[in-house]
Amino acid sequence: MSKIMNVTIGQLLQDVADRQPDVEAVVYHDRGLRYTYHEFNEECKRAAKGFLKMGVQKGDHMAIWATNVPEWLVVQFSTGKMGAVLVTVNTNYQARELEYLLKQSDSSTLILIDSFKTHSYIDTLYEIVPELKDCEPGKLVSEKLPCLKNVIMLSDKRYPGTYSWEDVLRMGDEVEEKELEEAAASLDPLDVINMQYTSGTTGFPKGVMLTHSNIVNNGRNIAECMKLSNQDRLCIPVPFFHCFGCVLGVMACVTVGATMVPVQEFNPEVVLETVEAEKCTALHGVPTMFINELNLPDFKTYDLSTLRTGIMAGSNCPIEVMKAVVDRMGAREITIAYGQTESSPVITQTRTDDPLELRVSSVGRALPNVEVKIVEPATGRICSVGEQGELCTRGYHVMAGYYKDEEATRQAIDQEGWLHTGDLAVMDDNGYLKITGRLKDMVIRGGENIYPREIEEFLYTHPNILDVQVVGVPDSKYGEEVMAWIIPKQGATLTEEEIRNYCNGKISRHKIPRYIEFTDRYPMTASGKIQKFKLREQALNVIQS
Repeated sequence: MSKIMNVTIGQLLQDVADRQPDVEAVVYHDRGLRYTYHEFNEECKRAAKGFLKMGVQKGDHMAIWATNVPEWLVVQFSTGKMGAVLVTVNTNYQARELEYLLKQSDSSTLILIDSFKTHSYIDTLYEIVPELKDCEPGKLVSEKLPCLKNVIMLSDKRYPGTYSWEDVLRMGDEVEEKELEEAAASLDPLDVINMQYTSGTTGFPKGVMLTHSNIVNNGRNIAECMKLSNQDRLCIPVPFFHCFGCVLGVMACVTVGATMVPVQEFNPEVVLETVEAEKCTALHGVPTMFINELNLPDFKTYDLSTLRTGIMAGSNCPIEVMKAVVDRMGAREITIAYGQTESSPVITQTRTDDPLELRVSSVGRALPNVEVKIVEPATGRICSVGEQGELCTRGYHVMAGYYKDEEATRQAIDQEGWLHTGDLAVMDDNGYLKITGRLKDMVIRGGENIYPREIEEFLYTHPNILDVQVVGVPDSKYGEEVMAWIIPKQGATLTEEEIRNYCNGKISRHKIPRYIEFTDRYPMTASGKIQKFKLREQALNVIQS
């Protein structure tokens, strides 16, 4: 079993840069930007010294609101060198959500890009903090956000009240190396260094506090499951603000000295162009990303022959999609990972040498140094093999807690250190897990427990269905009924009758969807997770109309 790595994020990067200074660390194909590990480490040190000059101290919270731009990576490791806590901001956030996060997190610094898609980030910020327009950079006094002092723009344009990224680097050049070394020496691997806000599908988002040790060790174990080495080049189109990007992507690469090949904003054509041009050996994505790539009209024209591995995660991974990634993309050693932000994030993962059947039908087994058990939700009794219950986990990967929310932390982590995931699962004799649903997603129809995942997996086998999501909707007779939201394949026409006929005789009658709706997209978080609670809201409008 792997030993726990006892290093900070900053020390990890320094060690890799010392060991292999000339290996490429970061490549942005569309920008022509390339950093070796030595160059990347030096850039991170400059930024870390810039933050110190700005007055940011160990333990201060620095929020970043940006797509997968190069500076994001520099911020992740520079904060890891000087001890500020990196607070990641969802790129889809609007004014109210941003204000809530900045206030709840007590962030003293915000780093942001001008805009994303049609949303002007800077206008949103001026709306929340009008005082910014009339203050000196670094001297913000805000009524709504009393902790916020510094705003740093990742932009070629100058904005009132803000520092530019160049200002940060220039300030870094004024600071002696010794000052950064002293700051780095004061850090402990068990210090909180990263804070991610959970999607908040119920109530307000909570700040998940993750330590150096949480994400360094999780990254290293994830890399081991993919057999990643410094010979590998990983294309990362998943967002950095989410654990998928900054841990399964970035940290996994750096723990083994592999090359990171980020894509700034997901676009299926750009992803495949990047894989081809940079000869990527690995590719990450949520199922919808892989579906979009596989369904490009000119998919066959891309040379993906270098692809070997990667991770599909973030939401239920349909068996048919997994098979297509293996057969048509050639990623024969693709893995499935399962976890949640509170477990920094991966709990279980398949291995590259697992038989394909295991890799498409399970979410793998526990990572090294990670404990997993399945318990009966009501009693806490440990379930027997093949018996469904709630998945709980314990180990180095469990979060330090929710920021300023001891009650929610106590509800999530019991007195023995077990994190209760809220996910339903079964385990086989060899410790491989199948996720069978969410405790909250389970549909109870006339006293029968129905798990949407089972129906979704069946419907994915229909040749004209591209994607399907199943939810429960209220029903006066049975309490709840089953509803399927279906995205047909391009050019295909489907009818409700055809779907029901396909189900007849193959799944139990009570599991056949009472309601079927066809759509072209699902409501999603910026990290690619389908928001079933929104589908349920939409369902109510449909069945009532």
